[in-house]
Amino acid sequence: MNTLGIVTGAAGPLGKAIIDELLINGIETVIALDIVESTMKRSWEGRVYQCICDITDAEAIERTLLPLVEQLGPPSILVNNAGILTTNKVMETSLEEWNRVLSVNLTGAFLVSKAVIPRMKSQGYGRIVNISSLAAKSGGLTAGTAYTVSKGGMNSLTFSLAAELAPSGITVNAVAPAYIETPMVMEQLTKEQRDAVIDKIPVKRLCKSEEVAHTVWTLCSPKSGFITGEVIDQNGGLHFD
Repeated sequence: MNTLGIVTGAAGPLGKAIIDELLINGIETVIALDIVESTMKRSWEGRVYQCICDITDAEAIERTLLPLVEQLGPPSILVNNAGILTTNKVMETSLEEWNRVLSVNLTGAFLVSKAVIPRMKSQGYGRIVNISSLAAKSGGLTAGTAYTVSKGGMNSLTFSLAAELAPSGITVNAVAPAYIETPMVMEQLTKEQRDAVIDKIPVKRLCKSEEVAHTVWTLCSPKSGFITGEVIDQNGGLHFD
């Protein structure tokens, strides 16, 4: 079995943490996919291939990602991590913002998955992990309407693909973190908002990228083949179900 992974949103802290986790656990090669160039770590040398691509553009995926996949072989792992966050609630959400957030957060995951799935089917094995959010289950505490809906859609995409692809040896799951300590979250909230959020979280801190990456790997592991269609909560006890 080929051990090629693809990680979208690879230029951000969470994307980098996921790549590190895959490499540490024996994945031989990773395609780091993002719309901007990623800072390559020395430890990635010879194992990580950068792919600059707009995941909302199906033709760009065909033009840039798929030739690299053909070169490296069929992927065994896809992590749909790319996403943008907005905090505007419904009356402050413009149609432009709505379309942009849904396009990046949900349509992008659909398009990359659609491109990769036939390659996974060809080897009878695959792991797809989608990065969702607590917002999908909570209605969005501080997250905006468009973001919240996009992550609800990500959960539904996870369920739909899991049901369809299980007979092909492909599992599809999601991780739903809350308030990861990344610029995307930190820059959207004031210090007062962050303090208020931490006060509500039972473990009294924000989540770390490395912790989410560890959960992603758990779902990517060959030993997780009997887990599919699950959304794993990772919110420090902020939400139980």
